[in-house]
Amino acid sequence: MTVQETLQDLNDLFSIFDNPKDKFIQLMDMAKESGGLTESEKTEKNKIYGCTSQAWVVGDRGDNTTFIFRTDSDAMIVKGLLILLEKIFSDKPVNEILSVDSTDILNSVGLNGAVTSQRTNGFSSAVEKIKGIVK
Repeated sequence: MTVQETLQDLNDLFSIFDNPKDKFIQLMDMAKESGGLTESEKTEKNKIYGCTSQAWVVGDRGDNTTFIFRTDSDAMIVKGLLILLEKIFSDKPVNEILSVDSTDILNSVGLNGAVTSQRTNGFSSAVEKIKGIVK
């Protein structure tokens, strides 16, 4: 599945909710299913800066052209947003990862404008961190 197909799947999931609060509940439900990271993985190297919450991302090589991403945060909404990134970017080719920006993602799930500016900045930082890992 391509990044664009994954974005479309997420759009289909989130479009059933008219109220942004319901979208945030869906994000938190997704966060509850996350495996998270171990304490030893919550390092400065893996930290996402620009996020008001504590947040981390780890990227492990899948095959020669893909990565597997795992994330964690101490805030449920942020953790849910990071789960979106795991779903979108894991097992995808580097060129596809580099072709997507945070606004594309928030637009596809219908959260652009519903997420606070601080969370939007943190989310952008998370996307940039992932792009830095794959470069």
